Amino acid sequence: MRLVAECLTSTNMTTQHVVVDGSNIATEGRSTPSLDQLEAAVAELAHELPGAEVTVVVDATFAHRIDPSELSRFEQAALRGEYVYPPAGAIGRGDAFLLRIAQRVDGVVLSNDSFQEFHGEHEWLFERGRLLGATPVPGVGWIFVPRTPVRGPRSRVAVRDASREKDRVVKAIAEATKEVVEPEEETSSPAAKSHRRLRNRPSGVSPQAVNDPMTFISFIAEHPLGQELEGSVESFTSHGAVVHIGSVRCYVPLSGLGTPAPRAAREVLHRGETRTWVITALDPYRRGVELALPGVAVVSGHPSDETVAAEVSMARRSGRTGRSGAQVKTGPQVKAAAVKASPVRAGAAKTATAKASAKKAATSKQAGASKQAAASKQAAASKQVPAVTSAGVKSPAN
Repeated sequence: MRLVAECLTSTNMTTQHVVVDGSNIATEGRSTPSLDQLEAAVAELAHELPGAEVTVVVDATFAHRIDPSELSRFEQAALRGEYVYPPAGAIGRGDAFLLRIAQRVDGVVLSNDSFQEFHGEHEWLFERGRLLGATPVPGVGWIFVPRTPVRGPRSRVAVRDASREKDRVVKAIAEATKEVVEPEEETSSPAAKSHRRLRNRPSGVSPQAVNDPMTFISFIAEHPLGQELEGSVESFTSHGAVVHIGSVRCYVPLSGLGTPAPRAAREVLHRGETRTWVITALDPYRRGVELALPGVAVVSGHPSDETVAAEVSMARRSGRTGRSGAQVKTGPQVKAAAVKASPVRAGAAKTATAKASAKKAATSKQAGASKQAAASKQAAASKQVPAVTSAGVKSPAN
């Protein structure tokens, strides 16, 4: 065991934390798990590494598979916190839960499993000293040895999928950053600033979006698909609900709230409540995030039609209102506000208005004079033409 201790020390961890794959160790060399075997392994580990903190994780079905005579002892130990297990419906079951704990505490995993389907997500498993194996030797006890995860077909698929996911996130970030306008110098002219904005806006992509670029980029860089996060329910739509995770606005379609889907989100959720959500898809063009409840989440990577429709509606509302919710001024209101905010522009506008009024008055005066002259000329002509009597004889003009 000295080899194991030296290996753990070489990882430069200030606090040694061992996360035990309880279901795996309890089933080592057996067809069904044994609580007695698991307890013996944990006791030996604590003896060999007295300074290490030990967390034992079992899967959700562990209590149903051990011998009935051990059930009461297990339940009492679980109530004391000696065993932990993932919530029902957790994606990846107990293995994903166990690895997430080990990653969070920067700890060592005790298991004879290689976790091949998680090699793309948890590359740290291949670091020296991060994985231990254990085998009970008759007449000797438990022997713990450092090991390296075994690669195989599932490992290659996991690594390939993780690589594709990283490429997709990079592409999404690139698409989102196209709309980020770099800060201009204060001395830049308005025309130059307008040119930069038009140059940095991608063609065919609507400038309206659910979240601002940097908020969306930070979110997708920190949180991968399938991750569980807490978020509060902001509002309801006809086909789902809007959820806030920090400063990010997300959408939950009805299909992500149950199987079968409820008729309305209000049947499942309450406004203002905080729930745990799974990230199921991203929409880089509208900078949107699709969520679902853990029990029914299906990580697809691509937003559903319901989510896209809701995001378009959300983006339009965001375009009509400012961040504080106040109505944004448009058309003449904007021009009036701009003129009012600038004394120079106000003076120029006042002068332009006066000139326009004078020009209009001059035009009206000229039109009136022309009309009056035409009327006088017509009257004179009428006076010179001889009148015709009913008998057809011309009478002399007066």
